[in-house]
Amino acid sequence: MKRKTDSPDVATTSASADDCDLSSGAEFEVFLNFRGPDTRLSFADCLYHSLVRAGIRVFRDFEEIRTGEVIGDKLLQAIESSKIYVPIFSRDYASCTWCLRELAHMVECSSKENGKVILPIFYYVNPDDVKLKTRLYLDDLKQHEKKFGCDDVRQWKNALTEVARINGWGLKDKGYDCGFEICFLLFFLGN
Repeated sequence: MKRKTDSPDVATTSASADDCDLSSGAEFEVFLNFRGPDTRLSFADCLYHSLVRAGIRVFRDFEEIRTGEVIGDKLLQAIESSKIYVPIFSRDYASCTWCLRELAHMVECSSKENGKVILPIFYYVNPDDVKLKTRLYLDDLKQHEKKFGCDDVRQWKNALTEVARINGWGLKDKGYDCGFEICFLLFFLGN
């Protein structure tokens, strides 16, 4: 997702387990997690607009975070108040610490509260890339470790490998046309 800053000064996602249980009713049905430069003007945009047209309340940072709001707090609240998480793993996803923080918080919340679902999309990457069986994400994680320390990176690695084990949608050779995948996702959300 596009971030106003990606520095350690911004609030991190080490929320308590009780924070995940605060949402009795979901404010958002879907929380989109993606790296902006990779997919914002292509697949993520297509998916967002299709879900909104179908009447699904979707959190996407560009529409929901206003100038002057504390980014970290707003993102954590949106994750906690969403029912379905859709991380869109792209080639440079792991270079964005906010994407990784959000993903770790999604995993934490989904493990603490029944009814929360993670539906991963592998956009020009393979599940093995996200499971850290290739170098694609490992180099970025090594750089983050120098800046943020081992504990944060270990949490991000665990979240990546856990979510990559979920059967998701692969869009590697399908290009920008996301019609089938969106129809399938809409069908899933409707049930």
